[in-house]
Amino acid sequence: MRTLVLACIDGSKYAPAVCDAAAWAALRLEAPLTFLHVLSKVREVTQSDLSGNIGLGSRESLLEELAELDAKRGKLAQEQGRQILAAAKERARAAGISEPTGLQRHGGLVETLAEREEEIRLLVLGKRGEAAEFASEHMGSHLERVIRSMSRPILVTTEEFRAPKRIMLAFDGSATTRKGVDMVAASPLFRGLPCHLVMVGADTSEARAQLARARQILEMARFDAPEVILPGEPEIALTGYQQENGIDLMIMGAYGHSRIRHLFVGSTTTEMIRNSTVPLLLLR
Repeated sequence: MRTLVLACIDGSKYAPAVCDAAAWAALRLEAPLTFLHVLSKVREVTQSDLSGNIGLGSRESLLEELAELDAKRGKLAQEQGRQILAAAKERARAAGISEPTGLQRHGGLVETLAEREEEIRLLVLGKRGEAAEFASEHMGSHLERVIRSMSRPILVTTEEFRAPKRIMLAFDGSATTRKGVDMVAASPLFRGLPCHLVMVGADTSEARAQLARARQILEMARFDAPEVILPGEPEIALTGYQQENGIDLMIMGAYGHSRIRHLFVGSTTTEMIRNSTVPLLLLR
């Protein structure tokens, strides 16, 4: 089975950035690119949708009208999805992707992704979705469900995407971030880019030794890999380093066993993604 870059798109303002990020990744990885648009299940109209004391004939008539309205909404949503997919494929072709494909599915996003997980090499999402945008809210809880359910790397993009020139890896010595170092070293996704190794915590001999091993792996793969240990709270320290050093993309473990894990548990996931000004690549 060929692995691919899978990009989830909808009608939100993040869709163009998702297209650009996915096209960039697919070109770097020399992997096929597929766009996925998921239609939520159409609400079924039942008698419980109606309230108050109305006559049987009136109720049946209203139920029929509501059923017709839901059917029309479903058709409109399906057509809108087709147009979104067509626009995404056209944008990808303009970026250099020769044969992007599109999929439209009914159901839940998490369930749909779970069914296709084995073929996904990289999943690309916007940090907010269409429903959250209309509600003026962040899609944190929805996105967190995807992060928790997937074992594949997930690239969460901001409203605008530019090909990164500098990346940083939030390293804590855990199995997840050690795997992240190996991934960066072996993958063509970041080849030729400086990769800053940033650890937050006590500056101990063990921490220095862990960073040195990580740097050695990257340098053997011909990466420029500056390393640093920062004091303070992880979210503040990492964000500050990113801004001060012009980092274009951050790589982090979605779950860990150190203080960094608090960035990705519960509502903090939403806060980190909301406040980030650069794309995040989340690892499991």
